[in-house]
Amino acid sequence: MKKITRRSFLSICGAAAAAAALTACGGAASSTAASSAAASASSTAALSGNVATGGSTSMKNVIAALTEGFAELEPDVTISYDPTGSGAGITGTTDKTLDIGLSSRALKADETGVTGTIVALDGIAIIVNKGSKVEDLTVDQLKQMFTGEITNWSEVGGDDGEIVLVGREAGSGTRDGFESIVDVKDSCKYAQELTATGAVISAVEANPLAIGYASLSAIGDTVKAVTVGGVECSEETVKDGSYEVQRPFVFVTNDSVTLSAQAQAFFDFAASTDAADLIRTAGAVPVNE
Repeated sequence: MKKITRRSFLSICGAAAAAAALTACGGAASSTAASSAAASASSTAALSGNVATGGSTSMKNVIAALTEGFAELEPDVTISYDPTGSGAGITGTTDKTLDIGLSSRALKADETGVTGTIVALDGIAIIVNKGSKVEDLTVDQLKQMFTGEITNWSEVGGDDGEIVLVGREAGSGTRDGFESIVDVKDSCKYAQELTATGAVISAVEANPLAIGYASLSAIGDTVKAVTVGGVECSEETVKDGSYEVQRPFVFVTNDSVTLSAQAQAFFDFAASTDAADLIRTAGAVPVNE
């Protein structure tokens, strides 16, 4: 990715944001990627102040990467991030306690007065214990499993044993995304409802009969991500749309509020092609590159 100066970055912000904006229907990134997105100082007046962001816990790595890269452009701007869940991120934007809300789902029809801009895509991986024999599940099988129609692993090619459903808490963007895509909204028979992506992964790792879901960017080698309909959850399959269980990472802004100069600059940076490598390093799929 080409290097940019602060002057050239600021000159392309408006165009990049316009190209990136898609209104919704309603660990840290590497220093190498951050450095490649940063620029040398110029005579342009430096920005300062705070930018309050918050919401989706699944966007933690993406925000960390974007913050690191932006800090090399605007070192006097502080980006705060409060991981409170997508619902709280949208509410925080509505009540003006946040400059930019973070949501890992599209806006709902009744979430009015705000605009969502997609900055990245995320595959929701379906995870099982590493010892499980199950390698592939269909969306229909997932629906039957999470609603209690299928209760034993032997019904989907696994060993005999009662399926243990692990999910996120109500209000989680990951949960909302999964349940909407699989068409199991408000009908899941969870054994555990956990408050963080890492907790879901740990629970599945610890239980050979468990199944759960988590952001692609958070999956390591402690659990196994099964294919869905024969398609692996990867950057390529998320971007080309062949992997079915995916969702957007959205920046939410209040329609009645003009962003501060520093908040607008961060927004424009995140939506520009110059942030693509940072987003990819964080494990998500950039929409602009």
